[in-house]
Amino acid sequence: MGHPLHLAVPDGVPYIDFERELDFPVAEVFRAHADPALLGQWLGLRGTHVEVDHWDFRTGGGYHYHHTGPDGVSYSFRGVLHTVRENELVVQTFEFGGCPDSVELEFLAFEDLGDGRCRLRGHTIHPSLEARDGMAASGMESGMSDGYERLEELLAAARTR
Repeated sequence: MGHPLHLAVPDGVPYIDFERELDFPVAEVFRAHADPALLGQWLGLRGTHVEVDHWDFRTGGGYHYHHTGPDGVSYSFRGVLHTVRENELVVQTFEFGGCPDSVELEFLAFEDLGDGRCRLRGHTIHPSLEARDGMAASGMESGMSDGYERLEELLAAARTR
């Protein structure tokens, strides 16, 4: 466990790519993304509370959730799920409530590496370089790193039950 997050924010193009390996099977990792009860236990920075207001994880579905930090400040996120292929791919929009009208298009691929391991590959297209740079500067990397560490802890704990 504890694989690093690889984040790429290339110059001159409005996208961000990431890659993260996990020592768990694709089906377990996918389920942790699809099940709102599990998602709320690992998504985001440590110390934040996630409240899922709406979660319809299917092609044509959508979502809306809030992160609340230890300081009591809440941030909302919402989007539409364009494609959900179980254990393979999620294509969705993503909109941060603090930046309305700046909608991103995200691709998340689940890759089976064999031996009970998988790799997540993400590609996010932003409406402008400024929007991309704002997201990159927002603490996104630390939130993602913490979240994936928490996801591994959650999945490891489920194995010991």
